[in-house]
Amino acid sequence: MELAETSSPVKHTDRIVCSICIANYNGEQLLDDCLASILAQENAPSIEVIVHDDASTDSSVELIRQKYPSVKLLQSADNVGFCVANNRMVAAAAGDYVLLLNNDAALFPDALSKLLEQVEAGPDNILTLPQYDWVTHRLVDRGCLLDYFYNPIPNLDADRTDVAMVIGACLWIPRRLWIELDGFPTWMESIAEDLYLCSIARLRGHEVRVVPGSGYRHRQGASFGGNKPSQSKLASTMRRRRLSERNKSYALFICTPTPAMWALLALHALLLIAEGLVLSAWRRNPRIFLDIYWNAVTSVVKERARLRSTRNQLMKLKATSNRRYFSVFARMPRKLSMLRQFGVPDIGK
Repeated sequence: MELAETSSPVKHTDRIVCSICIANYNGEQLLDDCLASILAQENAPSIEVIVHDDASTDSSVELIRQKYPSVKLLQSADNVGFCVANNRMVAAAAGDYVLLLNNDAALFPDALSKLLEQVEAGPDNILTLPQYDWVTHRLVDRGCLLDYFYNPIPNLDADRTDVAMVIGACLWIPRRLWIELDGFPTWMESIAEDLYLCSIARLRGHEVRVVPGSGYRHRQGASFGGNKPSQSKLASTMRRRRLSERNKSYALFICTPTPAMWALLALHALLLIAEGLVLSAWRRNPRIFLDIYWNAVTSVVKERARLRSTRNQLMKLKATSNRRYFSVFARMPRKLSMLRQFGVPDIGK
């Protein structure tokens, strides 16, 4: 890994308040908008910008070096994935706070100042901003709630600021808390690592909140594929769905307080099997069942010793009540509401 030492592009002081960390892979067409939005921040604190390039095959690195020389560039020789990339950036960060920002996202001009205002009221929380669709500018979410099977549910309530999770496309966290929680779990590879981090933070007594009054635009799914309705249909990919179902199952096992966990896990497994069988028959593709749904169930079984050990360690440090933990969960299963709204999802290669 190659590191180019640089200074902050906004203000130059001894103390860096926020390190903005951008994981990049073949984002040459995305980075300009992302980095320009950081340079355009109004009343911003002192910051540094770190980009981890994950062995891109396009001209991302050349773009950064030529147009944004003040960016601290971590250039990986191998493609290591989203979790490792962010862990590396935070390890190299000097800021009191870290803002994880997707390369396919762009901040509103007052985003950093609004986040800092919220920090002054409560410095130990995970924060995000309202997310808006890149093309339509419509509100996507104000953070997310969860159903009891750990499926994210967009929060659209303007009066609600406490949420279950925020997505890693725009996630503000004290660097000290990131270190305390041990960052993103590399065994998840990608998808749901943000859900997991927010869940363990809440179990440890911290809050997860959305900051009103500003926001960010996001090209949903541009960096991984899938993740948004297209032409009133829900579309995803085999890899995204495989990682999503597996990692949400891991999070349910590790993070759900006793005694609810075992009953929910059993029901979750049965529903996954039923959903996989129906969807495979509907799409006439047995790989959907085997590679996505059966894989999610068997992965929990295969990894049960490690998952149980992680769970036991977490529950020893639990600092919130079960009632408080579940206060940001919704009773209606998210998949049922999505089925009603969009029908049977399309799953590409």
